[in-house]
This record gives sequence, structure tokens and C-alpha cells, in this order.
Amino acid sequence: MPSIAGGGGWRLFSAARGITWMRRRNLQRPPFSSLAGGGGGDAPHLPVVIVGAGPVGLVLSFLLAKFGIKCTVLEKSMEFTRHPRAHFINNRTMEIFRKFDGLAGDIERAQPPVDLWRKFVYCTSLSGSILGSVDHMKQEDFNKAISPISVAHFSQYKLVDLLLKKLDGVGFQTCYPDELGGGSTQDLLFENKILMGHECSSIQLTDEGVLIGASYNNKGRMQERKLHCGLLLGADGARSKVRELAGISMKGERDLQKLVSVHFVSRDLGKYLSSERPGMLFFIFNPDAIGVLVAHDLEHGEFVLQVPFYPPQQMFEDFSNKVCEQIIVKLVGWEPADIQVLDIKPWAMHAEVAEKYVSCNNRVILVGDAAHRFPPAGGFGMNTGVQDAHNLAWKLCLLQNGIAAPSIIQTYESERKPVAIFNTELSLENFKAAMSIPATLGLDPTIANSVHKVINSILAPVIPRNLQKVVLEGLFSIGRTQVSDYILSEKNPLGSSRLAKLRSILDEGKSLQLQFPAEDLGFRYEKGALVAEDTTHQAEKPRHSKRSSGEYIPSAKIGLRLPHMPVRALSALNESVFSTMDLVSGDKVEFVIIIAPLEESYKLARTMLRIADEVEVSAKVCVMWPQGSVDGEVKGSISELAPWTNYVDVEEMPRAPVNSWWEMCQVSNKSVILVRPDEHIAWRTEPDMVSDAHSEVRTVFSQILSLNGPQV
Repeated sequence: MPSIAGGGGWRLFSAARGITWMRRRNLQRPPFSSLAGGGGGDAPHLPVVIVGAGPVGLVLSFLLAKFGIKCTVLEKSMEFTRHPRAHFINNRTMEIFRKFDGLAGDIERAQPPVDLWRKFVYCTSLSGSILGSVDHMKQEDFNKAISPISVAHFSQYKLVDLLLKKLDGVGFQTCYPDELGGGSTQDLLFENKILMGHECSSIQLTDEGVLIGASYNNKGRMQERKLHCGLLLGADGARSKVRELAGISMKGERDLQKLVSVHFVSRDLGKYLSSERPGMLFFIFNPDAIGVLVAHDLEHGEFVLQVPFYPPQQMFEDFSNKVCEQIIVKLVGWEPADIQVLDIKPWAMHAEVAEKYVSCNNRVILVGDAAHRFPPAGGFGMNTGVQDAHNLAWKLCLLQNGIAAPSIIQTYESERKPVAIFNTELSLENFKAAMSIPATLGLDPTIANSVHKVINSILAPVIPRNLQKVVLEGLFSIGRTQVSDYILSEKNPLGSSRLAKLRSILDEGKSLQLQFPAEDLGFRYEKGALVAEDTTHQAEKPRHSKRSSGEYIPSAKIGLRLPHMPVRALSALNESVFSTMDLVSGDKVEFVIIIAPLEESYKLARTMLRIADEVEVSAKVCVMWPQGSVDGEVKGSISELAPWTNYVDVEEMPRAPVNSWWEMCQVSNKSVILVRPDEHIAWRTEPDMVSDAHSEVRTVFSQILSLNGPQV
């Protein structure tokens, strides 16, 4: 392991390696050094403190624990919410979860059967006329052609339960205020703990990190616990306290819509929908009520109803359990006998991205919803957050071990912020597509918003709120007659025209979409912890359509995720078939060098292993053999890569119409591909393009590790 000296923080290396250039590097001590002081006083010092124990905070905790970084999680609530919230897990996130000690498999086994949730249904009531439906699952989702795993439908609170079990397996514990000493200063007391009932109430920069004030209730009295850390990671959601304390503003559109979220159960309704019209989302339009029903689990009858409301005429307090039950009955079309409302929450829809992800001298970092707030259309929120954590964790590990420079933290922002901005635009476009359906039926949401604004500007100053409410709801009631059986009928020329237009929107894929394979698997880092391609002499790259919902095309361009292909291990001890994505370890921070069994590629790979050894990053070589080119165990790589043994020989198993791994990646088999620990391609070259391999490879690793300054 690297040794960090005091003061200048010189990196020390074995003299036997003959490395002198690294001794001149003068790396600073990692910002989350285990040494306390510099303003922390007697507060316990921790390498990392994570604020927020939602899915993103827990994913970060798990990754850091796997990589050997001690951390503490602060969660302001005393219990984990059972409100389902997010429920769609996209392809890329499921790929990440495959390496969380079997988490993806746990999700696949526990989620409802795919046939119960693959459709969106548009109807006049849950038992009334079906206006149309869209099946969002395609054959490639099941044959694993573009990914080793498919998407999932799994409620957020169930995911949190599974993550907590995984954290327990790596030594994490959940603690409550009465289980901790009020004034203890022992660092070990807080390491790898989730401190429930602790809210981040203040932050103060010190010489060595951040001094945190954590408020908690101790037997009815509010007290504050002081913790000191090298890095503070804000994963505390859309209303992030960390973001507020760091003074980071959001940029984008606010208050696109206000909604009431009603969590309820009804096995009767679940049983009915399972047999009659299974689906994930139900968009319901009738003269009595309008809403979107999310079927979280039809088998167990668990639902969330989303209903728009318009304050101040309609207030959240107006939505009592009884009122919500009445709305549910109107939308169902009959009265299930076992409706039980469990929880009612208000929420506002925003489309915003933080102006900065990294602040306070690189000490405070925003992750997940703290950094970006999307409309729920397409389920980008939690998925983007998990991928934020995946991008950040390996960089923090290299920083903790003195291998990367502190400026590597800036590459997290330069890589992830553009993704968030793009996903914001994409979710907005998808939200607008969702709104095209009611607009087609004569229920244009923009008109409802205009009516609301007029009432606020004209009536609000002169008449009481209750009368304003009567006027608003009266106008809305008149508007909803557009979806009455009389108007919305094939016998009515207006209704017939609207229904035809609705079918056209659904058939052409212009309605709300669930999957975006081109964007989900094909997002690309243009600059950051990688060696960007030289585009000086290339034409300006076209941007793909915001709502392309297009086909994912595998490619080995720098910054893209490593393409998936089944491969077979060529070893006498192991001939298993696995994905190329499994070449990247999920248990440690390791780079992968992919080559074909060519003499010049072997030579460059040896140089890369030598430099990796010098900079003390873990790396291994994957030798990709053409299908059918070998019979039995391969011997050649032993001599070609000696003295290194950290390599694996695999045989391509391409599927028609592609003939090889290299063809699928759209590159020559002379290419040498360097893959980062987060499965994104960091560098690609061909041996005949490298004049001084030792110098160029050293430069490559220096750039990835930000040793020559931030690449932002």
C-alpha cells in the first residue's frame, strides 16, 4: 500500500522498481486523511460522512465499504420510509447492481412477474373503457443481446431493505441516538454506522476537512453531535440540507406541477387488474376524477395514486384519508371492499440541476437528487443517482490511497453533470409527451394551469379561499366533461377524431416512454478521468434527439460503457461463460486492458502493466481470442505477458449478425482498450500509433488519475 509522509506528502515506492519520476510528484495528503485535527477539535474524525440513507446514500456506503473506506451515514428520519416512491430500475443500474453481492438477482427474484407490469394503460376508469395501451418491453430485453441483465420494477423501500442487508454483510450497522454516547469522541464508535435520527444542521470548513453539526433528539431534548470528516457527501435528496448549507443553487424549471401521492393497498383491486388488465401505470380520465395509478405490486395489491392539486385553492390538508378513498373509488369505477390508505404525501415536480457538484475546496460533494431533480417521466432520478455514486466511489478509493490527486474529484462533476443536464431535458420531453394524451382528449393541462393563474390573479385578492376553491373545482368539473361517455365516443365526430389521434400517438411511440436504451447504455463522458479523443480534424458531432428512445449501438469509443458480449473463459480450471462486463471487478478498484492475441498488442499490454505497477493501480489484461481459434487451454499468453500473471484468456461468443468482439465495438482487432473500474472506456489506441509506449502510457495514467491537474 502507498505510504503518505507528512507535510509535502511524498509518495514512496520500492527502489527495486526503479521509479524516480513519481517521487517528484509531491501529492498532497488525501482530503480525507485518517489524521484528525486542524479545527476538528475533539470531534470524532471520519474519512467520509454521507448525509442521507436513501438508495443513493446506501449505494455509496456499500461501494466505499467494499473498497475499504470507512464512512458514517447521517439520516434525519428515525425510520426508513415505506412510501414506495421510485420503482423503475433501468438497464445500467441493474448492471451495477449485478456486482453488489447478488443484489440484482435478489431484485429479479422478488419483483412482480414481468407480464404484470410491462404495459402502460390509458382508460376512463380501471373497470371502464380502455382507450389504449403501450407494451414497453421488447425481445432484446429478454434475450440479453445488449446487456447481461434486464430492467426491473421494484419499489424503492424494498430496494432499501435489500441494500441494508448487503451493508450488514460488509459490517455496517444501523444505530439510534439512545444507542450512542452523547459525548463520545471515539472514531471507531461511528465508523461504518448509519446514524438514524441525525440531521446535518451545520458545516464548517477546517484545515483537514469539514466539521459537521448533527442534531438529534435525546429523550425529548434536541442536542447536537459534532463529527469531523475529510469529505462530506450530500445524498440527502431533492431538498438537500447539505446543498443549502454549502450555498449551492439549482438551475432549471421549478414547480412544473404539484401532486398528492396516495399510498394504499387493496388486494381486491390487485387481483382484478392482474386478471383483467395488468400494467405498471394506469392513466385514468373520467368526468369525476383524473389521476395516474402506479401499480407497485399487483400480486399484493400495493399502489400509489398521483393526483394533481392547485394551491392555495386546493391545499394538501384537504386530502384526508376519506377524500383520497373517494377519489380512488371514482377512478376504479367500483368500490373495492379492502381499500386501506397507508400514507399521503405532497410533492412538487422540478427539472433542475445543481450549479456545482463539488464545493468548499473539494470537501463537499452532491450526489443523486441533491444534485439533480427530474420529472419522474422515464424514471431517471434514482437511476442517475446510483450511477453518480458508481462514478464517484472508485475515484474516492484511489484518492484515499494516495494514488490519485485531489483534483480527480473535479472529474466527477465534469462527467456526471452533463449527464444530469441531458437527462433533465429528456425527462422534460417525456413529461410533455405524457401531457399530450390528456391534451388530445380535450383536457389540456396548459389550460388548467392558465385557469389557475387567472383565479390567483383576479379572484384571490377579493374573495375567500373556499369560494375560490368552488370556482376552480367547478371549472375543472366542466372541463372533465370532455371525457364523458357522450363526447368520448366513436359515435361522436369530435370524440372519434380524438380517439383516432390518441391511437396514432400511442402507435407511433410519441407518448410517455419507459425505456431509453440509447441514452441508458450509450451515455458518454466527453472529458474527465479519461484521455479524450482528438476531435480537432473531425466534423462537429451531431447530438441525438432528446426523446430518441432509439436503439443502443455498441461502441468502444472513449467515455462509453464497455459493450456487453458473452465470452468463455479459456482455462483448464474454469470454462464458464460470462459477460465482458464481468471482466471488471466489483470487489476492488481495478483497470482492465483488453487486447487481441497479437504480438504488438501483448507488447503494449506489458508496458501498461509495468506502468500500472509503478503508479500502484491494480490492473489486469484480458486477451480476447476469436471464436473457434483455440481448442482447450491457451498457453501463449503465459510467455507473452511474463512475468505478469494478472491476465485472463477468453473466447468471443458473438451473436449474429456480428462476427467478432472487435466488429461489434466498431474498432480494429489491433486496438488496445483500457477500461476503468466503473466499466467506462478510459483510453483506446493501436500499437503502431504509439511511438514511445512507456512515456505515452505514463501520460495516460497521469491524466486519468489527475496527476497533471484536473481534466475538466
